[in-house]
Amino acid sequence: MVPTEHRTVRQDGAVPLLQRRRFKVDIGRQLAITLLALGAVLTIGTVGYVLLGISWLDAAYATVFTVTTVGFKEISDFGTAEKLFTMGLMLVGTGTVLYTLTLLVAALVEGHVGSLMGRRRMQREIDALSGHIIVCGYGRVGKATAHELAKSGNAVVIVDVAEDRLIDCEYPNLIGNASSDHVLRSAGITRASTLVASLDNDADSLYVTLSARALNSDLVIIARSRTDDAEKKFTRAGADRVVNPQRIGGDRIAAFALQPHVVDFLDVAMHDADIEFRLEDVEVTAGSSLAGSTVGATRQQEGGGALLLALRDSGGQFVTNPPSDQVINPGDVMIAIGTDPQLAELRASAKA
Repeated sequence: MVPTEHRTVRQDGAVPLLQRRRFKVDIGRQLAITLLALGAVLTIGTVGYVLLGISWLDAAYATVFTVTTVGFKEISDFGTAEKLFTMGLMLVGTGTVLYTLTLLVAALVEGHVGSLMGRRRMQREIDALSGHIIVCGYGRVGKATAHELAKSGNAVVIVDVAEDRLIDCEYPNLIGNASSDHVLRSAGITRASTLVASLDNDADSLYVTLSARALNSDLVIIARSRTDDAEKKFTRAGADRVVNPQRIGGDRIAAFALQPHVVDFLDVAMHDADIEFRLEDVEVTAGSSLAGSTVGATRQQEGGGALLLALRDSGGQFVTNPPSDQVINPGDVMIAIGTDPQLAELRASAKA
């Protein structure tokens, strides 16, 4: 028994979004094929009339008024061959023109043409980006991540397979499977600085991490993990950082219960744009004025600048409240607090 294809319709009579998206894809493909067929009919008609002894301009003119059924009289006396060819052209060409017009009207009514043009404009916008951050998955975590990144002045590109999630998306976005190399390249993976893998399950996020690392070895990859067991797999796949929102949520709840004021201060210092002081990490590059100096010398150099709270070496070890004789090496990361001008001055000193 051959299975019957069902078209699901909601109780309100509206066609679900998945069905509408399939319709848009199908009608776009059909429209492209039909336009090619129409071009072929016009070409064959014109060449056919030329072979029957009519000039190129007259041949094109005769072909157009024949397939459009305008019905002007023949431009010359038609013999048997011309009449037979014209009848065949009418039967094939008229059907092709009518079908093309039907698809065009359907595409306009469905909004496919406007959507396609909008997608092309958005792709050009993405192609112009460099150093941006790609967020794969626009669920609750991905949406919150994109918002914080954009609020900090970063260019963000969203990739999600579900079109309904992107209806109100305010950032450049692509509809597609983020594990596809083609989709990642369209998102500018080779020019991006960071990728966030936050899909609906660990398997998909892991595959995206593998694909992204293969396409860009210098990319910073931050992966969302739902289970503790998956964290090591993400690291082996090439993720630089692995985040488990459930564990972080539990730690945060406990921190609010034990030290609520400290947590509030850190939240304000990290995320509140209205506060005067901010926390920031600053990496010391080779050849900068800070590389090779001591913490004490740096504090004297900065004067009343940013306050150095901690130092993290290239091995990942933290030194909190570092002593004055602590040497700052290239590749070390300084954790500092200060105003925007103070932090900007520290960043300038840390660069070569």
